[in-house]
Amino acid sequence: MIHPAAIVHKDAKLAPDVEVGPFTVIGAHVEIGAGTTIGAHTVIAGRTRIGANNRIFHHVVLGEIPQDKKYAGEPTMLEIGDGNTIREFCTFHIGTVQDEGVTRLGDDNWVMAYVHLAHDTQIGSHTVLANLVTLAGHVTIDDHVILGGGTMVHQFCRVGAHAFTAGGSIVLRDVPPFVMASGNSAKPHGINSEGLLRRGFAAEAIGSIRRAYKTLYKSGLGLEDAKKILREQAATSPELDVLVEFLDASQRSIIR
Repeated sequence: MIHPAAIVHKDAKLAPDVEVGPFTVIGAHVEIGAGTTIGAHTVIAGRTRIGANNRIFHHVVLGEIPQDKKYAGEPTMLEIGDGNTIREFCTFHIGTVQDEGVTRLGDDNWVMAYVHLAHDTQIGSHTVLANLVTLAGHVTIDDHVILGGGTMVHQFCRVGAHAFTAGGSIVLRDVPPFVMASGNSAKPHGINSEGLLRRGFAAEAIGSIRRAYKTLYKSGLGLEDAKKILREQAATSPELDVLVEFLDASQRSIIR
């Protein structure tokens, strides 16, 4: 299953059925799970752990050192879960000791060409990162997020579950769960109702999310006052718990 033109270090740990294309290089500290396929001209370096049934296409670079001048060779990691698709020319870097030391990609993500995950980025599961998405260091992307092509996210920002950004968006503050955003810098433009419908949210739940959006963005209330009302709404609409928790945890403030 390993092409004779590939170079795989003798200490790398590959499941027996892993497929490796020609001219791919895999380093000593790499682990790759069953059913994963790797295209041609790919480099997998560093302490990189890849799960099962991933499809990694050609010219991808995984596990290289971060683009951070503070990095001094520490044994940090890249972890990739199961069932991901990673298209051509993506670059994912290992973490730094200034954070928890791990860059993570969860399960069942669809990562299109030329996506960059900088050091210490944390990606959940079931996300879609379209072509040319660029995530700076220490960014967090929660489950079921869709980032349109060319979206750029500033370091330390977080994008909440089920959020959506239009192509070319520049995200400089946190994007709350369920919110659609676009522009430079990104501004809120309603909720991701179509995405919620596709994921099985009931009409009543979507209605409560829409009311919460109006409380947060259309009521004229300051953030702290809006959060008080959202907590009251969440008492009878548990789908809002994730929004309330996100707002309480936000450190960069939210897009407005």
